[in-house]
This record gives sequence, structure tokens and C-alpha cells, in this order.
Amino acid sequence: MIRRIHVRMRLKADEHQWETASRVQGIFADKCPVYRSLKAAITMTTELILESPAA
Repeated sequence: MIRRIHVRMRLKADEHQWETASRVQGIFADKCPVYRSLKAAITMTTELILESPAA
């Protein structure tokens, strides 16, 4: 039985875009149909890992 799901997102973006990415990560779940279907039955958490693009 699945009791919880942890989603780890890795994003390569310029540092000036990190604030926007963090804000979107905080609200995306309410727009995600999978999350909305499962949230009553399964604890779901998210993590955002921001990286600078390779030079």
C-alpha cells in the first residue's frame, strides 16, 4: 500500500529565475490532476532542487 509520495524536481535555470521557480513549485500541485486525485488518500510532498546551467 502506498502511503506517501515525495516528488523531487530538479531544474536548471539562471539564478534570476529561481524566485519564480520556487513560487510556481509552491502552487503547481493544486493545478496537477494526479495530485488532486490522490491528495485525499496519499500524503504527497515536493522538493525543488535548483541548479545553474552548465557554462
